Amino acid sequence: MVKNEICEIDVLESQKSWAKNIIDIGHLYVNKGEYKTKAYNFVKKFYAYEISNVLFKPTLASKNQFRYTFEDALSYFIGGSIKEDKGFALKPWNNIRFGEKKIVIMDQIAFAMGNYYFQSIGQKEEIKVEYTFGYLKGSDGQLVINIHHSSLPYKNDHSNIG
Repeated sequence: MVKNEICEIDVLESQKSWAKNIIDIGHLYVNKGEYKTKAYNFVKKFYAYEISNVLFKPTLASKNQFRYTFEDALSYFIGGSIKEDKGFALKPWNNIRFGEKKIVIMDQIAFAMGNYYFQSIGQKEEIKVEYTFGYLKGSDGQLVINIHHSSLPYKNDHSNIG
């Protein structure tokens, strides 16, 4: 076994913790707590900006589609420097769950692709989102995301393409 080898349980635990932290940021925001600090620490903990380039295409980004910097990622989650950002993590979310997925592990990197589901407070229905995450291990041995692409499922209303 390679020293920094990633296991499937690492990916599953990272996803669970990522979801919990997004929910926590929104709850802090609603309760007028230190949500900005929590969000700053969330991006620092879960994204590889300190050790690698990060390819981040958030779900609700259209004008500034890609978030290559720490500050741009933080803006997406809580609003900030990018005008279109309304603060994805501020919704607040009641539940986030990772559903069907496929995980590919290649020693020190891992990729996961599937659907995750978001349910906001007061809503019964979940919002289905497609994702692809790439992971590597940080210096503390925890997984960090270096690829994050998420989008709403395709709707066949683009008959002029192709």
